This record gives sequence, structure tokens and C-alpha cells, in this order.
Amino acid sequence: MAQAVDDDNLSPSIRFGHKVLSADFSTEQARWTVRVQVRADHVVTMTSRFLFSAAGYYSYEQAHTPYFDGQEDFAGQIVHPQFWPEDLDYRGRRVVVIGSGATAVTLVPAMAATAANVTMLQRSPSYALPLPGTDYLAVALRTVLPDATVYRVTRRANIARQRFLWELSRRHPALARRLIRAVNKALLPRGYAVDVHFNPRYDPWDERLCAVRDGDLFAAIRAGTAEVVTDHIDRFLEHGIALTSGRQLEADIIVTATGLRLLPFGGIRLSKDGVPIDVGETMAFKGMMLSGVPNFAYAIGYTNSSWTLKLDLVCEHLCRLLQRLDDDGYDIVEPVADRTAEHRPMLDFHAGYVRRAADALPKQGTSGPWTVTMTYASDLARLRKGPVDDPALRFGRSGSVTPAE
Repeated sequence: MAQAVDDDNLSPSIRFGHKVLSADFSTEQARWTVRVQVRADHVVTMTSRFLFSAAGYYSYEQAHTPYFDGQEDFAGQIVHPQFWPEDLDYRGRRVVVIGSGATAVTLVPAMAATAANVTMLQRSPSYALPLPGTDYLAVALRTVLPDATVYRVTRRANIARQRFLWELSRRHPALARRLIRAVNKALLPRGYAVDVHFNPRYDPWDERLCAVRDGDLFAAIRAGTAEVVTDHIDRFLEHGIALTSGRQLEADIIVTATGLRLLPFGGIRLSKDGVPIDVGETMAFKGMMLSGVPNFAYAIGYTNSSWTLKLDLVCEHLCRLLQRLDDDGYDIVEPVADRTAEHRPMLDFHAGYVRRAADALPKQGTSGPWTVTMTYASDLARLRKGPVDDPALRFGRSGSVTPAE
């Protein structure tokens, strides 16, 4: 990131240490007034014609941290990965990582290299597949092709691979489950209880599929430096955790990789002409704008593929939209949804952290630009090749309370 900033001399355009609190759009002036906290006791305002949120959908101040009975009795240290202490020393310590998601499968092998032992305690398993840390196709092609060509070829190959796995999982879930199990079994010790610790109760890609870099989690299990335990927590003890099965896990450090909390647009409070906007009542237009919110766009990527694939297309389409405003002398663009349209959750994804925040996120419809697609090919046709104009878009000029069609 630092190199990208330096290459394009972006530092003068970045306000470090600034936190956006709220933003109000004035239809009369066609301007956003943005309140920004610089210090705990100092708030400034900025204005802009257009507001673009690249804040994603996670809360950076609060994580999902369920309470465990007896956790105040634990004599060791309890850590949530989102607020990792820089001075945490786990060398030679007994560590229990609670969770089975991407964070847990990344932390366990990394900590197992120096900890006395690491246990991944999961209530239920997740799908996990090894992924090479090195793109060997790119390495091989670079010996015979220019870098630009290698980039294009490997990018398309990776997109196709991700898409193939997704389509296979959705169309033939039983086959995908068997293939993933076979890979897991081959990487785990002989006689390992694969169906206990790596056999989720849901179909592949109903929730995220965890990528295990270079298979390091499986390697740590084979080496005996990491263990997976599938059980429920009864309570925390002074020196560990008591499970409902009666087993006790000894621990000096407990890492609660229990999930994230979703929060649209970093918690920025949006309003229009002084009237608060309930983001959960809006509809997503082309997966990048909100119904009833003028001159606003956001970047949220895919849940089943590379995040940046979607962001590239959103930014391209936004630039075309801004050009359309300039060319025709408009100040305002606003998506207007059909009030009778059917609403569905924005993210068609069954993960717990998504379900917990479904009401706070924008909704999607069932057809046209109001659908939120999770396929690169569909967004390629819509955002890069498709027109900017749409019957649902209203363009207007400052001074007009209601944007003209």
C-alpha cells in the first residue's frame, strides 16, 4: 500500500487520523457536508459534490464477542484478534483459539510455530482447502512471457478457478463435499477423525470456504503442534476451559476468534436535507449506490471471490457516471426504487455475522439493477460494458428539491 501511495503521490490527498461521523446532503446546494473528528475534542466539516464510501461493512471499534460463563475467573489473557496486543508473547505458552473461520485457521498454524501447543476449539467445523502461497503458473510463465501478458493470463486463470469451485459447490454440493473431504483426508494424519473436525453440517459455500495457505494448518496438525477440538464450552476456568463433554483444555492465552460485527459504511450517519437516512430501508442499485441517496456510492466486494474484482468494476462505472454528470451539466444523480419491489437481504450468505446484521444492511430486489450479483461475469456485463443510464436513475441540478428525470 505504501508503494502504491508513493508511486502516485497520493499522500497529500489522504487525511490521516480523521474519522467521519456524519454526512448530510443538501439538495438545494447539491453538496454533502461531512463532519469529521480529528481529535477527541475537535470536529471539522468538509464539503463535496460526491461521497464515496470505501469503508466496507465491518465495525472497526466493536467485534462480535459473546460472553462465556466464568471468563472473569480465567487467570490468563483473553485476546480478540481484531484488537491484537502488539506485545503479546505466546512463546512456550498454551493457547486455545475459539473459532473455525478464516481468522482461526490462519492464527493456529502461525502461533503453533512457537507456542507450547495450540488448540483450535470449534463448536462446528468449517470447510477448509489448501491454497498455494506462490502462484506457480505465474512463476512458470514469467520465464517465457512479458510481465503484462503473465498478469492477464494468471488473473483470468485465477478468476476461472474461483468461479469453477463456486459453481461446482452450488450445482453439485454433494460432489464438492466429497472432493473437499478427500483433500482434507489426504493432508491429515492416518486415522484422523475427518468427519468430526472437518465435516460441516452445511453445503460448501453456504458460508465462506477457508483458504489454508500452503496447507499450513494441516501440517501443524500432522506435526502435533496444533490440535482441533470440536465441542461446546461449558465455562472458563482459572487455567483453561471446561467443555460440555467433560474434557478440560488447559490454557495460558485464549484467543476469541468468534467473528466480526457488520456495520455499513463504517457507521457514518447519513441524512438528506437534515432527515436521517435509514440505510437498512434503502435498496442497493447495481451493488454500488443506494435508493433515495443522491451523489453517493460505495465499494463492497464479493463474498465468494476476490474482493478487489468487484471494486475495480465499481470504480470504473462510477467514473463513467461522474463523466455523464459533467457532460450534461447535472449536479445530482439519485437511484429511485419502485416502492412495490420485493426486498431480499443484500448478502445471500448464511454466515452468522451476516444474519446478525441483515436488518442494518441495504436490501436488494429480485430483478434488474436492484440485484446484488456475486459473479464477476455478470458485473462485467453490467458495470464495465453496460450503459450508465438506467430508468431507475434520476438526474437533476442544484436548487431543485426533487431531481428531474
